Parts: sequence; C-alpha cells; structure tokens
Amino acid sequence: MHRVVVMGVSGSGKSTVGQLLSARLGLPFVEGDELHPPHNVRKMAAGTPLTDEDRAGWLDAVAARLVAAPGGTVVSCSALKRRYRERLRVDVPTLRFVHLHGPRELLAQRLAGRRGHYMPTSLLDSQLQTLETPGPDEFALSLSIEHPPETLAALAAAALQA
Repeated sequence: MHRVVVMGVSGSGKSTVGQLLSARLGLPFVEGDELHPPHNVRKMAAGTPLTDEDRAGWLDAVAARLVAAPGGTVVSCSALKRRYRERLRVDVPTLRFVHLHGPRELLAQRLAGRRGHYMPTSLLDSQLQTLETPGPDEFALSLSIEHPPETLAALAAAALQA
C-alpha cells in the first residue's frame, strides 16, 4: 500500500505526474487543488499568496483524504514547507513524497501556457521563496521536471516499489 504526495511549486507537473503515477501503481488519484476552500481559491486567483493559516484547513483536508484511502492513494499537494509535510505525516507516518523541481524559467513558461487554472504566474516567486526543499531525513524522492512526465512517473513508481 502506497500513500504518496506529489509535491512542488505550481507548474511543476504535480497533477500530470500524479495521475500517471497513480495509474502505474493502480491507485486512485486526488487533485489537491480541488480540496482548497473557496476563500483560498479567490485569494490565489487575485494574486495573493496564501498564509500558513490559509493552508491549515487545506492540509487537514489533504490529510483526511490520505487517511480515508486504506488501500493507498496518490495526491497532488504543493507541501511547500517542512511543517506542512510533517502535518500530513501526523496522520500517515509512512507517507512518501515525490518532489518535482526545476528551473524558474521552465516553471514560468508552463504557468504562462496553462489555461483554466486559478493560479497566476505572478505567484511563482512567492512559492519558490516559500519552498523548503525536503531534507534527507524526509525520505522524499526528488525529480527534475526537465524529464517528460511519463519518465518521472516511471522513476517514482520504481522507487516506491523498490
């Protein structure tokens, strides 16, 4: 049984890689963005970064979805700070993270080309500033988004199944 969070800043491919990974593992996929309360979505759409307080309820919702999946699941969630990841591990101590990262220019290019999403490119820098790269003690798999999503999902699945 795998409970996995595919994490990273906006534009890193969390949803795409998460869906591909869930298919490889035979697990359901949960889009973490859909768990944000309307207040958070309005703030982000207006170009206002979320605070720790804004994220608290959302992280609780993500944790609840992880716990509610006894057979395992893959969830996309930015999980930008260590304390956010620790919050998720309180309820799921065996939780694994797949951290997608890449150059700012590539992330900005992806965000600029994205349609129908509330997260504006203007919030990329605040997300990059907020990001606390997972430490070695967090047992997170770190993958560069310079690889195709299919490759990233295959690498993540192999590491999780090893």
